[in-house]
Amino acid sequence: MPKLKVNNVEYYYEEFGSGDETIVFSHGLLWSGWMFHPQVEVLKDRYKIITYDHRGQGKTEATEDGYDMETLYDDTVKLIKTLTDKPVIFAGLSMGGYVGMRLAARNPEMIKKLILMETACDKEPEENFRLYKILSFLVKYVGYWPVESTVMKRMFGEKFLTNPDRKADYKKYLDKLRLNNRTSVIKALWGVADRNGIEEELQNINCPTLVIVGDMDMPVPVEKSEDIHARIKNSKLVIIKGGGHTGSIEEPQQYNEAILSFLA
Repeated sequence: MPKLKVNNVEYYYEEFGSGDETIVFSHGLLWSGWMFHPQVEVLKDRYKIITYDHRGQGKTEATEDGYDMETLYDDTVKLIKTLTDKPVIFAGLSMGGYVGMRLAARNPEMIKKLILMETACDKEPEENFRLYKILSFLVKYVGYWPVESTVMKRMFGEKFLTNPDRKADYKKYLDKLRLNNRTSVIKALWGVADRNGIEEELQNINCPTLVIVGDMDMPVPVEKSEDIHARIKNSKLVIIKGGGHTGSIEEPQQYNEAILSFLA
């Protein structure tokens, strides 16, 4: 298992394929780099692909602190610089998108193209904090089982959740959710919830940018992506039909088509 010491944290990452250009995939809250396996399969024949797990999620070390977006951004800068000396295509979903926007705005020399998926540039809406406090309390003192249904309904769109042919997928992704370290995933949740908005920084992003959002995304609805699209001058917006907040695995064909078209 490849690991890399970044800011005194053992980061887990994987590399796939080969090519002159490198795509770095950055996952969303509760998941890990595995959520991009449908994209890796179609891209690895022409690109070098790097996926990595954020602090306390997947197979990366759980730390006492450092779950805020600014620290994760700094971790990612150092990780990319260690793994390659060329500008990369950065693809971030939700939490990964928060990191990606900071990277492209502050380190333009590092980012050749930017792909933002199911993400937002403003701070977390205050009305969500009560739910997060309840979820955090239950996960910490009881476990995942009381909140599993609520979490899955936020992570996935109605099309996926009501499709009988996706029951096996639902169970597989729920099992992935249950693997999370309960203490560190709560810290990661609050790292996301307490983030600062970076609306004003988006004017500094000049690289070609693809903004993808599912029309059934509940935590980060389409309007959030429309706002990002309006603020980044060299951007394209693609709305995924039937996609929820985890569109990369809910609607992989639509996602792959959008990414391939953009990269071409």
